[in-house]
Order: sequence, then C-alpha cells, then structure tokens
Amino acid sequence: MTKHIEFAFLADKPELIPTVANWYFNEWGALANASLEAFTQKLDDYLNTDKIPLLVIAMDGTTAIGAAHLRFHEMSIYPDKEHWIGGVYVDAPYRGKHIASALVQNIENIAIRLGVSQLHLQTEQLNGGLYAKLGWQEIEQVESRGVDVSVRVKSLS
Repeated sequence: MTKHIEFAFLADKPELIPTVANWYFNEWGALANASLEAFTQKLDDYLNTDKIPLLVIAMDGTTAIGAAHLRFHEMSIYPDKEHWIGGVYVDAPYRGKHIASALVQNIENIAIRLGVSQLHLQTEQLNGGLYAKLGWQEIEQVESRGVDVSVRVKSLS
C-alpha cells in the first residue's frame, strides 16, 4: 500500500468527477454501452456524504488513485437486494498495493454507519478474487450484459 492513503467523498472533491468518469468509461464503457458524457452525468448522483448513493475516492496526497461506490439496486434481476458496492477501481500504477481492499473496507464501514446490514456486489472474477479473500460469499453465477459474473453478499456487523 502507498504510505499515506486517505479517503475522501466525491462530494467533497467534485473536481475529480472527470477523473473518475474517465476511469469508469475506460474500464466499463463498452460493457455498459455508455458514453463518457453519460458516466460523467451519472456521477452527479453520487455527490453525497451521509446517504446512498455515494462515492469514495482513495487519495495518495493530492493524487486520486482509486474509487468505489455504495448504491441501490445494481442488478435489476435482484429487486430484493437493496444495497450494493460497485465501481471498485484502482488506477493502473497503484494496483497490487491493497488499495482495492482498503476501498472495499472503507465502503463497508460507511454502510455500517448508514445502517446497512447486508451488501451485495458482482464481479467478473468468478472465483471471487479479492472479494472472496475479504469474506464475501457467492450467491450464484449469472450472465449480466453478456458477461458471466459472480454475485456475492456480505453481512455487516
């Protein structure tokens, strides 16, 4: 991990919207069939610090190095699964330094503070990857937007 990783809400650093939108567009734009402008506009929904949806940015000093968000109803096939973590992204030069784990744990802590008892996510890593290591349990594997994903759950305490 980098020495001085800190977390900030996107709401407190709206000047980083273009950075996060570019990350998300480059990583998931083709899958979502969405434009950079659409990703940018969608981030306006995440400008919260005390309610869902919200987005957290990992910072190394003044440099944004990653992001993750907490949102409602990520997958329409699961209308009963309300709270989701998503958009876990770490900029390429910072990968392999446990930043994604720190982001996920930060979102889990925020969710607990907001009274969420259970979080869900989807990952293209069918073995669960990072999420399996962090205690996320697989519900099932399904196809989402033409890609096989592992849908996972974690009970928060």
